[in-house]
Amino acid sequence: MNKVLISGANGFIGRKLCLRLLSSERKFIKIVRNILDEDIADQYLCNFEEDEVSDELFEGVDTVFHLAGLAEDANNNLRSDSLYYKVNVDATEKFAINAAKKGVKRFIFISSVKACGNRPLNRSLNKCINEEDQFEPDGIYGKSKREAEIKLLELGNKSKMHVTIIRPSLVYGKGMKGNLNKMLIGIKKGWFPPLPEVGNRRSMVHVDDLVEIILMVEKNEKSFGEILIATDGNMYSSNEIYKAMSLFIDKPVKSWVVPNIFFIFLAKFGNLVNVIFPFPFNSHRYQKLLGDECYSSIKLESMLGFKASQNIFTFSQSKHD
Repeated sequence: MNKVLISGANGFIGRKLCLRLLSSERKFIKIVRNILDEDIADQYLCNFEEDEVSDELFEGVDTVFHLAGLAEDANNNLRSDSLYYKVNVDATEKFAINAAKKGVKRFIFISSVKACGNRPLNRSLNKCINEEDQFEPDGIYGKSKREAEIKLLELGNKSKMHVTIIRPSLVYGKGMKGNLNKMLIGIKKGWFPPLPEVGNRRSMVHVDDLVEIILMVEKNEKSFGEILIATDGNMYSSNEIYKAMSLFIDKPVKSWVVPNIFFIFLAKFGNLVNVIFPFPFNSHRYQKLLGDECYSSIKLESMLGFKASQNIFTFSQSKHD
């Protein structure tokens, strides 16, 4: 295989992908925001908020893995909408157009399940959201990812460059970021409450399995022009996730939980007072914490033969690996 170009190479997923490529002795170039002195791979400094990637960087590149982007803001979307569109849509489109012009054959875009939105589905039918379900994305992050997907697929149809979209569910693993990392910190410091069992369903995928999916997609022509949701094939309640995260950091799982009625009351209180002063919990936060975010990766599994090697229970026992 020819040279690979990876944007966002120093991120949580990017680092794992680079290690995998390094172990297989593949040549790759890293696009990063900060140069790591100890890194032996070729590195190119680029901030997609301000910079464009030089055309020369695509010379001899067969595949582009585009992981760079403005992540969902865990602090109540303090970033402006225009910045999300600038980085996640405009910069992504320009990057892909330049790649196509320079003869790149494969462009794999790491999007998010946030791009397809989230609507409650009938639990009794045991159905989760799949690639055919396209709702209005909730929030600027999901909207910007969806718009980027549309532009990339259009470019793929017009050019000789094959585009594939991967929509990971919540990604976990050692060194995880975002809300999962906040949960870990909260459990470690003792301020994150033991969550009740409410029977909700949430989808996740281990970072090592996501890397495997990315590399499988690169090799499989069936994925050309496709959108693929990535999960580990399981559904977890928030209570189960809380327990797994506790075990991962060697914290004993508490024998008591905060009752669901408390969170419901707190959410209603937050809805009322938010018109007067900011309150950290409301109905939206309740859904984020105890609601459903269930997605199906059946299409990915049947198309590529993928089977996850990890789940959150095996992960919780792997802290010393």
